[in-house]
Amino acid sequence: MSHPLYVAFIWHQHQPLYKSRVSASTAAAQYRLPWVRLHGVKDYLDLVLLLAKYPKLHQTVNLVPSLILQIEDCIADRALDPYLAVTLKPAETLKIEEQEFILEHFFDANYHTLIQPHPRYAQLYTQRQEKGIQWCLTNWKLQDFSDLLAWHNLAWIDPMFWDDPEIAGWLKQGQNFSLVDRKNIYSKQKEILARIIPQHRKMQAEGQLEVSTTPYTHPILPLLADTNGGRIAIPNMTLPQHRFQWEEDIPRHLRKAWEMYEDRFDCQPRGLWPSEQAVSPEILPYIAKQGFKWIVSDEAVLGWTIKHFFNRDAAGNVGEPELLYRPYRLETPDGDLAIVFRDHRLSDLIGFTYGSMEPKKAASDLVGHLEAIGKTLKHRQSDGQTALENPWLVTIALDGENCWEFYPQDGKPFLESLYQTLSDNPDIKLVTVSEFLDKFPATETIPAAQLHTGSWVDGSLTTWIGDPAKNRAWDILGPARQMLANHPEATEESNPEAWEALYAAEGSDWFWWFGEGHTSNQDAMFDQLFREHVAGIYEALGEPVPPEVRRQVEVHEVQGDHQPLSFIHPVIDGIGNEQDWDKAGRIEVGGARGTMHRSSAIQRLWYGVDHLNFYIRADFNAGVRPGIDCPPELNLFWFYPDRTMKNSVIPLSGLPDEAPLNYRFHHQLEINLLTKSIAFHEAGEGDEWQPRLSRAQVGLDKCLEIAVPWADLQIMPDWQMRLIAVLSEGERYSTCMPEDALIAIGMP
Repeated sequence: MSHPLYVAFIWHQHQPLYKSRVSASTAAAQYRLPWVRLHGVKDYLDLVLLLAKYPKLHQTVNLVPSLILQIEDCIADRALDPYLAVTLKPAETLKIEEQEFILEHFFDANYHTLIQPHPRYAQLYTQRQEKGIQWCLTNWKLQDFSDLLAWHNLAWIDPMFWDDPEIAGWLKQGQNFSLVDRKNIYSKQKEILARIIPQHRKMQAEGQLEVSTTPYTHPILPLLADTNGGRIAIPNMTLPQHRFQWEEDIPRHLRKAWEMYEDRFDCQPRGLWPSEQAVSPEILPYIAKQGFKWIVSDEAVLGWTIKHFFNRDAAGNVGEPELLYRPYRLETPDGDLAIVFRDHRLSDLIGFTYGSMEPKKAASDLVGHLEAIGKTLKHRQSDGQTALENPWLVTIALDGENCWEFYPQDGKPFLESLYQTLSDNPDIKLVTVSEFLDKFPATETIPAAQLHTGSWVDGSLTTWIGDPAKNRAWDILGPARQMLANHPEATEESNPEAWEALYAAEGSDWFWWFGEGHTSNQDAMFDQLFREHVAGIYEALGEPVPPEVRRQVEVHEVQGDHQPLSFIHPVIDGIGNEQDWDKAGRIEVGGARGTMHRSSAIQRLWYGVDHLNFYIRADFNAGVRPGIDCPPELNLFWFYPDRTMKNSVIPLSGLPDEAPLNYRFHHQLEINLLTKSIAFHEAGEGDEWQPRLSRAQVGLDKCLEIAVPWADLQIMPDWQMRLIAVLSEGERYSTCMPEDALIAIGMP
């Protein structure tokens, strides 16, 4: 029997529990942040409505229980957050601190996709950026504030709903919004939110959709079982002072998720997305005993489990597809579980890269990868048949909400092109996870004890434990959990407030944002929310709240030099949009490290990558005219450590004989700051540099922005590179950045 290539998309819909535990004067004033409401009108409903137009395509959507609870609060007017509170307030009654809050936070949206397309919103943004908050406070009229309040709520509504007469009217109106307009926009938001769960239930009943779930408030189950589990992937990890071991909380989170699902979807769930795809042998019996049939994790976890590194070719395709593209059976004392492992790279391409590509080209690229997987599987069949003899399953699993903010029209053109192409392709079939497993149960077994303890992040748990701030959070949570255990009379029935506070505090998101690795302009609020949930445990028990719970877990301040925080996708126009580079690495060059650096024409370097390019940005000191007040050429030199290849010396005179300038490099990109032209070279024999074609992009205006395609370099995935920037004039060395160091950049 021949088979198509089966593909399971799993979209994970999740937001942290933003509900505050602090008493409020009104029943509704209890939410700290607006992201459930705003993502609710932009990302959850349109994703499945768009899928419904392509009935041959089946998918899985994972709805986290704590997200469902918050959506229901929004619909019922039980979720008044500070953003909504000022939105529904007459502009003339806004206090100065509220105006400052609006100017600070009502541009919290992707500039290119949510602000720039709307002229009035873009005008207000430009004034805030170029003239500053203080200027706006002095010069803005009340109508400016009213328009900004309206646009922040309107811009987040998905383009799929723009044909609604009221929404179309507001978009056409563009400005001069009244309080009545703003209230009506909010009412429209609630209409959209109210359709989310019913639409998922309807499509699941029709068989096109499978809805899976997650432990109640998205905790990292292996760490609830034992925080020492962090050392399985990282043996020398620094752990919290006090070991957290509350394995009995695992079935509680699973039971609550199961009961919520049954109530909302009139059936039992089959699939479980373990929070952050974090798994361990200890959690499996609880999952099986609750009744779940399958779980999902990441290829890194599979690699650690079977002691296999998934090599990829230059195009990023897996060399041993038979190992990854199949379900496995996990044997537990409480029954078998199936587990599927996602293709990390394909998932990341959707999550982090395709948004910066032309939609049809991005869709074609993804389909091309799937076709390449099918061809590889066919070629590796022993009998040389040209059809797939076995049912292989490619799992693509990722965040179903945040990535679309970087796509034109919230991803609609990309998904339409992708879905139409897949609908017309007889060799690829989209399925839900359960329908595949019903037809083709897992035959390959992984002993439960052999399953690696880790997550989708490098197969480890370092994102949630091991950092000093993350460990402090665990040491704050541990005594609160023990205090609850010391009150056996406080059951979930007799004291639900204490247990709900515990479940919220056990959520993964707080630990994600603590410490190094992730940051946002809401770090302090996430810190506060975590401690409010912990404090809520003590307060519900009538116990005094320890002083350490009242103190910030960490100091939240603007960082100086730091490593990249995530993939970036900047528009290369020389403007240096702050949102484009906020997750980039940063190196302070001039004016931040002492007198030796104050004469530098360049103040700061930014750098980062995605799957298509590596990026460099140089910020010039105030008043410096590139090529006039500083040397006219900027040269990038880089090499690949631990790789055997030809390398050459920097071809500039007057070069100091000191590291790293006396190193040898493999590639050079020269940018003329006067003409904006580029020259790309590769090292050859005898210290010669050979010219090569490059499709690098250069933008020079307020700053210098550069994108160098990985395809120009002809290197392999996962290679590391070391880079230095050198200013020169007439082939004579001037200065380098950074001094006495190299920038480390990794190809995805």
